[in-house]
Amino acid sequence: MKRYAKVWLALMMAGTVHAEDVHVAVAANFSAPMKEIGERFERETGHKVLATAGATGKFYAQIKNGAPFEVLLAADDETPARLGQEGSAVAETRFTYAIGKLVLWSTQAGVVDPQGRVLAQGSFAHLAIANPKLAPYGAAAMQTLDKLGVRERLAPRLVQGDSIAQTHQFIVSGAATLGFVAMSQVFSGGKLQSGSAWVVPAGMYSPLRQDAVLLERGKGKPAALAFLRYLKSEPAREVIRSYGYDL
Repeated sequence: MKRYAKVWLALMMAGTVHAEDVHVAVAANFSAPMKEIGERFERETGHKVLATAGATGKFYAQIKNGAPFEVLLAADDETPARLGQEGSAVAETRFTYAIGKLVLWSTQAGVVDPQGRVLAQGSFAHLAIANPKLAPYGAAAMQTLDKLGVRERLAPRLVQGDSIAQTHQFIVSGAATLGFVAMSQVFSGGKLQSGSAWVVPAGMYSPLRQDAVLLERGKGKPAALAFLRYLKSEPAREVIRSYGYDL
């Protein structure tokens, strides 16, 4: 407990002595809210956010291989915990910044019904998902297919993206008629922005708890500490909620 208190005391006292860059690895599903949060953070602190979006699994490998990230916003809670256990992150700084929601989505109106029955009917050529080995949202999609009992039948139609961002692009480009994406990618202000969608019931997949953590390269860096502190602030939480995440 004492060590935990010391870490967060340092975080709370980290001030803007001078403007710095903070290198953030951010899960692809969180790229839109990250942009807004980053802009607000820059205006309020003078620090500069350099964010790279991608698959959490790939970030793990890059961090272990010396990538210059100082903060990780993962799409799960397991990767930050593992990095902390392995000494690549400051374990005491880990916290859940958002809980994600999975959505089955098509750019075309009327393709996806509100109950997701389209998956059982199978009236489509390709279904896009993120690689379940790299992206937690992909793993959640596979769990959903298992719950519905259609995984084996739909396996030949699956198109996998390296990240949830690439999966979204497969649907937008027409490479797949529909697919599983993050709610934050297609909803804004609580409303679907285009096409048709089914918000998958939370009980059909493991909770998508998304954790943030200070990486070893961020230790002692005022900008990195200030960003983590800002991510827990009410202005940042407002943005997170506006994209459909739970807190």
